[in-house]
Amino acid sequence: MKVIVTGGTGYIGSHTITDLLENNFEVVCIDSLARSTKYALKAIEQITNKRIKFYQIDLCNKQDTFDVLEQHKDAVGIIHFAAFKTVPESVANPLLYYNNNLISLNNVLEGIQKFNIPNFVFSSSCSVYGNTKELPVTEDTPFQEAESAYAHTKQIGEQIIQHYSKVSSTQSILLRYFNPVGAHPSGLLGEMTVNKPDNLVPYITQTAIGKLEQLTVFGSDYDTPDGSCIRDYIHVCDIAHAHTLALQYLIENNNKTNCEVFNLGTGKGVSVLEAIYAFEKVTNRKLNYIIGARRSGDVEKIYANNTKAAIALKWKCRYNIEDAMLSAWNWEVKMKESGL
Repeated sequence: MKVIVTGGTGYIGSHTITDLLENNFEVVCIDSLARSTKYALKAIEQITNKRIKFYQIDLCNKQDTFDVLEQHKDAVGIIHFAAFKTVPESVANPLLYYNNNLISLNNVLEGIQKFNIPNFVFSSSCSVYGNTKELPVTEDTPFQEAESAYAHTKQIGEQIIQHYSKVSSTQSILLRYFNPVGAHPSGLLGEMTVNKPDNLVPYITQTAIGKLEQLTVFGSDYDTPDGSCIRDYIHVCDIAHAHTLALQYLIENNNKTNCEVFNLGTGKGVSVLEAIYAFEKVTNRKLNYIIGARRSGDVEKIYANNTKAAIALKWKCRYNIEDAMLSAWNWEVKMKESGL
């Protein structure tokens, strides 16, 4: 069965393509390469011994989007990752995020409608919950005000899909994942950053290996046990496999409604400082970091209730924070050895 993956050369997209191929799907990848490189395509081929069809297009161009979807209208579904995702950048340049993330989504949905593609899986985020007081968050936890333009585009994106699902036969799943970390066990695929990283783990590994001089922990006065932000760090391979399971769930018509929502998290909150300590433990390396001021757009603490995905999708986490840190470090070392 053929599946179209948008944003497929990105971090989560590339790991999901690998998982799909390992579960006997045929994959078509679309990416503009605005925030990624073709390296992921080579890594996927090395891991799976399968080559995928790739189109370098900007999904904000409706005609280019339609041209590709028309060629592959026999696909069983689309998994849509393509979006800009840097929180600080979205705070500084909100219009870039509203244009890119929402126009591309709308074009993909119009293509789905035009070519009758039956299933759609959307890459959403725990950022839709905002600074919630309800922990752990369930899929029914009310949204608070978005802390960034990025988070707001995910809130709006979900609402667009929910409204579309009321008048469409296309079945949709919204996957709200928490904080993806780690790398593929092969060491061939991980979180490659084109520019300076904004996510914690690549910043940790790049500091440890000497690419960056120092890591700043943003905030020490939050209402948490050690004063640093708390997140639900989930291994990227666990998130990737959930997308495969979600697509299979839709194909088998196991969904209860035309648009369902699932949290993807470990169910355990880990502070930024605890994540650093986990890295230092598994790598036996001391990290050069300082404590700085809070960063605009950051949520204080959030972690998931993942019961719904565990029951409906038969999904569970295979990796913990230490596994994730060690795999991320192995990926960083392999990149350095490869001259990347």
